[in-house]
Amino acid sequence: MADLSVVVDGLKLPNPFVIGSGPPGTNANVIGKAFDENWGAVICKTVSLDASKVVNVAPRYARMRAQGTKEVIGWQNIELISDRSFEVWEDEFKKIKDKYPDRILIASIMEEYNKDAWIEIVERCQACGVDAFELNFSCPHGMPERKMGAAMGQDPELLEEVCGWVNQAATIPVWAKMTPNITHIEDPARASLKAGCQGIAAINTILSVMGVNLETLRPEPTVEGYSVPGGYSCKAVRPIALRMVMELATMMYGNETHEGEYKDRSLSAIGGVETGEDAAQFILLGASTVQVCTGVMIHGYKMAGRMCEELSAFMDKHNFKTIEDFRGHSLQYFTTHADLVQRQKNAKAEKKAAKEGMVTKDTAWEGDKFVEQSNKLVSNDD
Repeated sequence: MADLSVVVDGLKLPNPFVIGSGPPGTNANVIGKAFDENWGAVICKTVSLDASKVVNVAPRYARMRAQGTKEVIGWQNIELISDRSFEVWEDEFKKIKDKYPDRILIASIMEEYNKDAWIEIVERCQACGVDAFELNFSCPHGMPERKMGAAMGQDPELLEEVCGWVNQAATIPVWAKMTPNITHIEDPARASLKAGCQGIAAINTILSVMGVNLETLRPEPTVEGYSVPGGYSCKAVRPIALRMVMELATMMYGNETHEGEYKDRSLSAIGGVETGEDAAQFILLGASTVQVCTGVMIHGYKMAGRMCEELSAFMDKHNFKTIEDFRGHSLQYFTTHADLVQRQKNAKAEKKAAKEGMVTKDTAWEGDKFVEQSNKLVSNDD
């Protein structure tokens, strides 16, 4: 039977499924529910030292359904980070770790461009016993004027400086969460790793406008008749997430043509995961863990058990005993378009030669046809 356990940056998880930062990890009650349902780890909703400026609105979600069905394929949110005081979070971090000492609790943190604030939040979270950090450099909406979230994550130079501050104070693993709202996601990731982060998480939501109501002529979600662009998630973003995870893994771990710059660092994949098969795709592209947020909001916490069964069935089918047996396996099959053209040209030539009975491999020689095969290989210009 397949072993789903993983060890990432020294953290031991019973399986690679992680609650992604957001509503499913918004307080001690729901985090405990996740652990009871056997999620591998939980990343809390992003916290900051001063929650007084965090004011959410309602409604703050919009959904896209597959045409003619109730299946949700796209989800947009304009939700902000946690509006609960940091002191409350300190108390709950301690209670969670007291109740679940062997489970992995990761604190998602976000601050302004202020060294003292970043160091303070790191030190206070560590004192509560959290197991790792995820730095939120990727929230696409809300408080950009304070250089928070994606406004910071889109600036590799700024990112490297802030990650340096965090890693000066951190004594536990640090992951940097990347925004997809950038041309080359490898640039901020490389800056984070250069500054000492142990891992990269990707991707956060994609900045979007879900749609316009053709009756009211107002964009959605509508709050008092108005809206703002928000973060797009759910299964519709998975192809984009797979591409970006592949790019990050290639940069970090290498492939047939690239050596790899950070082979000892970890990669946590995010983006439209709802099944074990979805997770397998991200792991095949180099991810050690797979985060789920929107999926939990649609299907509930019990989906962890189903996904574990599905991932285990995939592994049994291919005779993979552990996650490491197939992590990154599919990276080797990405190449350049020029190489695709040459491979197809070579394949056509071999097929033509085989059709004409010409030997292209030593194993194709036959004793009874040796002379005939030899003659077919003689040039026609003599």
